[in-house]
Amino acid sequence: MDAVNDAANPSAEPVPGPRSADPAGDADHPEATAERTDRPVGGNRLYPRVTSFRMRRGAVSPSRQDSWDRLWPVIGKDVSDEKLDADAWFGRSAPLIIEIGCGTGTATAAMAQAEPQFNLIGIEVYKPGLAQLVQRVEREGIENLRVLRGDAVDVLENMIAPESLTGVRVFFPDPWPKARHHKRRLLQPETFALIASRLIPGGVLHVATDHADYAEWIGQYGNAEPQLIGMNEPTGGDPEAYRANAPIGFERPITKFENKGLRAGSAITEFIWGKIES
Repeated sequence: MDAVNDAANPSAEPVPGPRSADPAGDADHPEATAERTDRPVGGNRLYPRVTSFRMRRGAVSPSRQDSWDRLWPVIGKDVSDEKLDADAWFGRSAPLIIEIGCGTGTATAAMAQAEPQFNLIGIEVYKPGLAQLVQRVEREGIENLRVLRGDAVDVLENMIAPESLTGVRVFFPDPWPKARHHKRRLLQPETFALIASRLIPGGVLHVATDHADYAEWIGQYGNAEPQLIGMNEPTGGDPEAYRANAPIGFERPITKFENKGLRAGSAITEFIWGKIES
């Protein structure tokens, strides 16, 4: 896919992307340093004590808040224990893809527009980023995109039925580069197993990172998950043997933010696995 503009419009205020600007720090949110629990004690479930993301604060512009108020009841849901009926939510039956950590939704919106045959759900905890995506959905009339607000692990465990997803995308998760913070990384062995359990047989997990150490970590644990088989070179597979028959494409849009990193010499590693068909 071609490069896409990270801003919703030329005058849009800057909003952080999928990763915090300070990936090594702990001060962004007091609960970001705590271990994950199944339920936060005395806290809002939208902001659980998790290790896989760091909360960020930011303002939502009045125009985006207006879009949010109009559209969120239609296309948005907060994390809950209610199993998701995607067909009813979208008003149609179509293969379902989830993107974990959609940030401001630049790539998410582009993929939804390029893939009208799919139902897409973006998962994010950061409201200003989601508000930018909601505004884009309203402005551009994107009909096959919905958003869930909450921790992705909570969503997968409690809202997504086993073997119901055609694809899962995780693009540029926070690398938590310090060794003592590695337990906070989203992509742990248990998360790979959880994602694989939610994929249909033959479904695809697509991960991208620009952090070398995290890439090594992702490859190690993803390749060790017995439910998954490699479908591209970094996962030990041949993409040409799978590309034509895979249920989702292997391409993704490149944002201007990512292009800036590429020009600065950042190396992108893409991992593509398929759910083994029994």
